[in-house]
Amino acid sequence: MKIISYNVNGIRAAIKKGFLDWLQHASPDVICIQETKAQKDQVDSTDIVAAGYPYQYWFSAQKKGYSGVAIFCKKEPKHVAYGTGIESMDFEGRNIRIDYEDVSIMSLYLPSGTNSARLDFKFNYMDEFQAYISALKKEIPNLVVCGDYNICHQEIDIHNPKMKGVSGFLPEERAWIGGFIASGFVDSFRHLNKEPGHYSWWSYRANARANNKGWRIDYCMVADSLSNAISRAYILPEAKHSDHCPIVLELNV
Repeated sequence: MKIISYNVNGIRAAIKKGFLDWLQHASPDVICIQETKAQKDQVDSTDIVAAGYPYQYWFSAQKKGYSGVAIFCKKEPKHVAYGTGIESMDFEGRNIRIDYEDVSIMSLYLPSGTNSARLDFKFNYMDEFQAYISALKKEIPNLVVCGDYNICHQEIDIHNPKMKGVSGFLPEERAWIGGFIASGFVDSFRHLNKEPGHYSWWSYRANARANNKGWRIDYCMVADSLSNAISRAYILPEAKHSDHCPIVLELNV
């Protein structure tokens, strides 16, 4: 099974930049999308079907043009879970999950901490999400949580490790990612790739992408129960429909 996770920074804008042609060529079994910035009825579903994805599931924010996640897949899942059921989280449309017999796949969009209020919201979200996932794994052990975590875990994951006072690389955020992994997950990319210089997001400022001054804040986290099924994990920086790029996980399931 080939799974792609991609923060598209507005799916309508990404489609105008050739996203659907790229998707048809990349041909994952499942694509987890973050930051759709759209309601389902604002996007022509027939174009997505034509790209090879008859099954499309959206969980949009209450605020139009903001946040939102989606999952497109080739094979119909047995169940779809919209949100987490936690009211303080779900109004921003940040979690959607599909369940198959052998694996469940979530598209996650953690908040960014752009100011003190949003940072407080982010920390609360992280705590509630960890509790939610810890309970969910008891029911669904074979879980893959793909998405934009808005956090670099280690110094190798950021072009400038001295940026310790910036949200996304705060010690508390990094510790949370470490705790999330310790709760029973594998960072699939780092599981197979130990080299520096691999990033999934670049600022639009200062020619950051051309100079590869990036951050690795997108992850496919794989439950420990599936760790032996990880066959490949890689990043696709040449796909340029967003300030993020796609990340890929291949599982033998």
